[in-house]
Amino acid sequence: MTSPLLPTFARADLAFERGDGAWMMATNGERYLDFGGGIAVSSLGHSHPHLVKALTDQAQKIWHTSNLYQIPEGERLAQRLVDATFADTVFFTNSGAEALECAIKMVRKYHSVSGHPEKFHIITFEGAFHGRTLATIAAGGQQKYLEGFGPKVEGFDQVPFGDLDALKAAITPQTGALLIEPIQGEGGIRPVPTPFLRALRELCDAHDLLLIFDEVQSGVGRTGKFFAHELGGVTPDIMAIAKGIGGGFPMGACLATREAGKGMTAGVHGTTFGGNPLAMSVGNAVLDIVLADGFLDHVAQTGLLLKQRLAELKDRHPGVIAEVRGEGLLMGLKTVCPNTDFAAAARDAHLLTIPAGDNVVRLLPPLIVGDEEVREAIARLDAACVKIENAQSAAQRGAAK
Repeated sequence: MTSPLLPTFARADLAFERGDGAWMMATNGERYLDFGGGIAVSSLGHSHPHLVKALTDQAQKIWHTSNLYQIPEGERLAQRLVDATFADTVFFTNSGAEALECAIKMVRKYHSVSGHPEKFHIITFEGAFHGRTLATIAAGGQQKYLEGFGPKVEGFDQVPFGDLDALKAAITPQTGALLIEPIQGEGGIRPVPTPFLRALRELCDAHDLLLIFDEVQSGVGRTGKFFAHELGGVTPDIMAIAKGIGGGFPMGACLATREAGKGMTAGVHGTTFGGNPLAMSVGNAVLDIVLADGFLDHVAQTGLLLKQRLAELKDRHPGVIAEVRGEGLLMGLKTVCPNTDFAAAARDAHLLTIPAGDNVVRLLPPLIVGDEEVREAIARLDAACVKIENAQSAAQRGAAK
C-alpha cells in the first residue's frame, strides 16, 4: 500500500512503540539499544521520569498562550541559559533551522542598524549542515540539498573546511559574520581545531564581524561540556541550539549577546509556537538534569570510555573501521565499507546508529548511558563488523571464481 506521507525519507522497515532509558521496543516486540538518540535529540533517553512529569504537569495547566503574553517558564529557561553561557538574550524556536534563521536575520539587522546594510554576507565552511530552509541550505552550501529549488539565497560564501588563508581571502566589505559548527555533525563528526576557532574569533574582532556557532547537534552536554565551544574556550556572539535542549520535545533557541541582538526589536521577528509553555517546561526539566552537579563529568567520563573501546574495535577490524572521531558522546566511525551498509549491519545487531557525510556512522547515545550500555554497544558493533567482514570475504571468494 502506498503511504500517504510525502516520500522524502528513506525509512527503514522498523517502527517503535515504547522506550525506556537507552532502549527502544519495536512494534514486533524486539528490543534495540539506541545509540542514535533520534539524531542527538533524546538527550536524557526515553521516558525519563523527570521529563514525563514536567510535560504532563504542564499539559494539565495550559498548552499554549502565544507570545502576546508573558510566559513565566520561558523567562525562567531563558535566564538559566543566560546564566550558564556567554549570552545575554534568548529567542525560542521550534527547531534548529529556525534558530539558524533567527541568527542569520540577527546578523543582517545588526549591521543594518549599525549603518552597514551592505554587510549581509555570511561565510560558511565546506561540509556544513545548518538546516533545510531556503536560507539554511544556502548556508550549508551542499549541492544535493540546493538542487531543484531555484536560485540560491543570496548572501552566503563558502570556503574549505579548516583553510584559514581561504577564509581571510573571502572576507570582503560585504561580509557580516562567520558561521560554523564547532564539531560538524552531518558533515561527518569533524571537530574544528581549537586554534582555528580562536583564529575565527580574532578575525571577527578585527573586521567587525559576528561569530555564530551552530551547536544544534553538539550542544546541551553532548561533548561533556554544556556546549562544545567551551572545550576550546572560544566564545561566539550568537549561537543556535536545538535537539538536546528539548530531550525529544521540539524546541530550539537562538542565544546572543546584547550587542549582537540590538537590532531585534519588537515586531522584526516572531514565532507562533516557539517558547510555548509545554516546550519551556520540558526545557527546564532537561536543564535540571544536565546542569546538576556531576552530570557533565559523567558524560565526559562515559565518552572517554566509549572512545577507548571504539579505538580497540578499530584495531580489531581495520578492514571495516578506518577512523574514530569525536568528543564525549558525539562520536563517529569512518567506515571502509559504505556507511549505510554498516548502519544496516548494526541495526541487524539491534543497535541504532546514524549515517553522516564523509562515509561516517554517528554514535549519539542518550547522555544517561553508562559503562554497561557502552559494553553492550561495543559488543553489537563488533557483531556488525564481523558481519561486514564475512560479506567482504564472500565477495572476494566470488570474484576469485
